[in-house]
Amino acid sequence: MNYMLTGCAGFIGAKTSEFLLEDGHIVVGIDNMNDYYDVRLKEYRLSLLQKYPNFTFYKEDIENISVLRQIMGLYTFDAVINLAARAGVRYSQENPFIYMSTNAMGTLNLLEVMMERGVKKFMLASTSSLYAGQEMPFKETLPVNTPISPYAATKKAAEVMAYTYHYLYDIDVSICRYFTVYGPAGRPDMAPFRFIKWVMEGTSITLYGDGTQARDFTYVDDIARGTIAALKPVGYEIFNLGRGDEPIALNYMINFIENETGKKAMLERKPFEKTDLKDTMADNSKAKAMLGWKPQVSFDEGLRKSIQWYKNNENWVKGIQV
Repeated sequence: MNYMLTGCAGFIGAKTSEFLLEDGHIVVGIDNMNDYYDVRLKEYRLSLLQKYPNFTFYKEDIENISVLRQIMGLYTFDAVINLAARAGVRYSQENPFIYMSTNAMGTLNLLEVMMERGVKKFMLASTSSLYAGQEMPFKETLPVNTPISPYAATKKAAEVMAYTYHYLYDIDVSICRYFTVYGPAGRPDMAPFRFIKWVMEGTSITLYGDGTQARDFTYVDDIARGTIAALKPVGYEIFNLGRGDEPIALNYMINFIENETGKKAMLERKPFEKTDLKDTMADNSKAKAMLGWKPQVSFDEGLRKSIQWYKNNENWVKGIQV
């Protein structure tokens, strides 16, 4: 199969690309390699993908519809996997415009060119941040019409636009709402990467709230497998991709890192952010039933692998700003 995968140097995009390439598929990757976080991480992930002969990379931006038309004109794609996005709830308050242009307009650009080229399968990455204020465990049927951050609002806009193109042009759409993704070579703005780094180097952990807030941390390999499973024809469906077990408190994660590294964490406490969710937990029964997907990696196992990856790459990773 031939796939266009946007955000291929991103955390989830790189792992999804890797699994597709390992299975013998052709992946045409697009990434603008922006500097939202240290580009060395993206270059590291990209270097792993460029070892595959069935991988082609374009350093381009999905906000440029002319470039998308050019690239799609060179291939016959079976599906477009849109993992390109501006991520991060807090930063979306500082620069909401770029979130709108990438997450919403970029998605529109892809859908429009897909319609023009007759590409009939679209996989869109979305977020559990849409469930703010809802009862747990979060189900896909919950009304998510009141996003509390620009990030969540732009993801909702992308979901709605994807439905419109499904309705008008019969594009088959799978939307995956990811629950807090972590793992080796993860995003340095996320708690697992930050906490590991800060504990390892003896820097104070900036902790918003009292640490009892909890997340449905889901290992990146499981997320990538779920993303690929969602490429099957479904019409228009939304799937929660989350571990679905008891959510993990930040305090537990900090204690685990202390035990694994033999180092004591120092804490710098700050007020809880109003755009953050107190807790998250996925009802993943729909993904299990329709996609045959279920998470395989426990939180402890995944965090242990993340710590080991940091140790193995500490000589350059320690210079990354978080």
